[in-house]
Amino acid sequence: MLFKNRHKSNLDYASLREDMVKYQIARRGVKDRAVLDAMRTVPRHLFIPESLRHEAYEDGPLPIGCDQTISQPYVVASMTEELELSHESRVLEIGTGSGYQAAVIAEIAKEVYTIEIVSKLLEKARALFETLHYRNIHTRLGDGSSGWPEYAPFDGIILTAAAPRIPAALIEQLSPSGIMVLPLRGPMSDSQDLVKVRKTENGLERESLYGVRFVPMTGRIED
Repeated sequence: MLFKNRHKSNLDYASLREDMVKYQIARRGVKDRAVLDAMRTVPRHLFIPESLRHEAYEDGPLPIGCDQTISQPYVVASMTEELELSHESRVLEIGTGSGYQAAVIAEIAKEVYTIEIVSKLLEKARALFETLHYRNIHTRLGDGSSGWPEYAPFDGIILTAAAPRIPAALIEQLSPSGIMVLPLRGPMSDSQDLVKVRKTENGLERESLYGVRFVPMTGRIED
């Protein structure tokens, strides 16, 4: 790995973030300047257990406890770019996890609404959002497959866990011309595809982007 030989006690996290953006993200085709700037800004090492912080800017996912992971930096950047965010965007995230993806989106979007079903993870994420002064991130404990109808519609919806199908409630809460990005599990195997869905006057336009591997989505998913 790129950063494996750096000494744990002498890490320059800002330089590591810059290297991460240059070698892992921009080199793989992420071009949105706002996304690249967000990835340079958000301190990923604070969103993982302290014992793993020396690995925070390596090219892969990391465990965060409760059988959950923080996604690979490239995947976070790529999913964020696919949302096609503006500074006026309102985004719903299903699966707060560590809080890192929400923080990256919050650097760009106007408001982020994020739902987590595991209370221990949500408590940690909330504390970090407070410490890092993210006033535009709103959190809720619960089953994300039902969305957050009180604040719908959303310009973007992102799922950070793999679902067997797109939850109907989330389609309803997506604004006209809104975009949803999510990992979908294959029906006959453990394969997953990252899928981009755009809502149009004629229905949903769906595009498969690339193969991924996310933890499975929990909760009841209505058709």
